[in-house]
Amino acid sequence: MPHVLVAGRIHDAGLALFRDEAAYTFELIEDSSPDAYAQVVDRADAVVLRTQPMTAEVIGRATRLKVVSRHGVGYDAVNVAALSARGIPLTIVGDVNTISVAEHTIMLVLAVAKRTLAYDMATRTSRWHVRNSFDAIELYGKTLVVIGFGRVGRAVARIAKGFGMAVLAYDPYVSADIMQSAGVAQANEIGPALEIADVVTLHTPLSDGRAVIEASELARMKSSAILINAARGGLVDEDALAAALAAGRLAGVGIDVFSSEPPISTHPLLTSGQTVLSPHSAGLTRDCAARMSVAAVRNILDFFAGCLDPAMVVNAECLLMPRRVADGDAPLVR
Repeated sequence: MPHVLVAGRIHDAGLALFRDEAAYTFELIEDSSPDAYAQVVDRADAVVLRTQPMTAEVIGRATRLKVVSRHGVGYDAVNVAALSARGIPLTIVGDVNTISVAEHTIMLVLAVAKRTLAYDMATRTSRWHVRNSFDAIELYGKTLVVIGFGRVGRAVARIAKGFGMAVLAYDPYVSADIMQSAGVAQANEIGPALEIADVVTLHTPLSDGRAVIEASELARMKSSAILINAARGGLVDEDALAAALAAGRLAGVGIDVFSSEPPISTHPLLTSGQTVLSPHSAGLTRDCAARMSVAAVRNILDFFAGCLDPAMVVNAECLLMPRRVADGDAPLVR
């Protein structure tokens, strides 16, 4: 009977699938800190993983582990090589959070552009005269630069075009024909695109741990520009970003993801009046949380049933190779 470790709270729609399957036991670890699940990972045949890191050391302790299911699409914090070395598949949930993340991205754009938080606070504290600051801007006619033109980037572009924005996209892995069919102009380089951008949104994975937007890129942006990151922590050099805001070299920033989560209370982006922040919640609407939960659990059930969709597997080669069996672990029959 496989035992599944659910590392962090997920929507009950997914847990209900486990409850309906008498052939499985599951254990929910409510505490989402990395150590909480790592302490008991040795008794898991499968893990549903939220955003916690899964290091080689943790994988080494998981002697019974046969499959890991990410409750999401990103896996930057998972040591895929260590899983692959033991023939352990890592699954993702596929296209279940595109709309939620795209809507959240546009929400951040609007909140920054319309000075939503500042105006709300001013209204609550009887500073009605803030209306005469004329700080808010319109999106109509402005240029949006989308960095990363995958599913979320394309959804953001569609919504932005509805606001009358001109959209320019940078993605070396997407052809100009695809961008043209989406009504989007192609940017061949990031630098020149940043110079004309009124709004920049990031929708790309973290590559080699390097930031896409560093001090040099921020220096190329207009002082009236807005930057949004609802993709991955680490895509933006946060120290350089805080310095640019403090120096008045950007109009505002919307951030859903941080290099270290949760950020410390003294983090400069938390104390800036030019930021709108959210707690890595872009994909966590009620609707999307249910879809992600069900998809993450379904991947585990399908794995043990022998019908896992290879398109949901990051290291799909593991489905074709015998799993390296740890001492005391029963062989897995596929």
